Amino acid sequence: MSKILLSVHVLAAILAVGPVAVAASMFPAAVRRGDVKSATLLHRICRVYAYAAIAVPVFGFGVAGTMHVMGDPWLLVSIGLTAVAAAVLALLVLPRQKRLLAEEPPSDVLGRLAMLTGVFNLLWAAVTVLMIVRPGSSTGA
Repeated sequence: MSKILLSVHVLAAILAVGPVAVAASMFPAAVRRGDVKSATLLHRICRVYAYAAIAVPVFGFGVAGTMHVMGDPWLLVSIGLTAVAAAVLALLVLPRQKRLLAEEPPSDVLGRLAMLTGVFNLLWAAVTVLMIVRPGSSTGA
């Protein structure tokens, strides 16, 4: 069962978080170019796939339970970083994207949005590394 849960967890991360990371990164450039149609589409991708990305921690908890690693420090740090990344996306990135789509011309929010998007992507990169390296893990993998 853990192999199935792990497979779904990894696929959800690739297919849900990946598009958010890419679309969020492309959004500031689209706004700078004045390409409202593309920026609107990128914002929609971020918003829709953010909901799909909820599957990542859901299946992650299932994997952690079957592998008996729920209390391992690497997992706890990963959970914390995932929560911070979700908060950055939901509370900072998506609202700023929406604000920029409503403004004409875009305000100084654009630079801050690009930075926050980078923070979001770095948080996910850190979680990915922790999931692979698992420092101090007793699973032997």
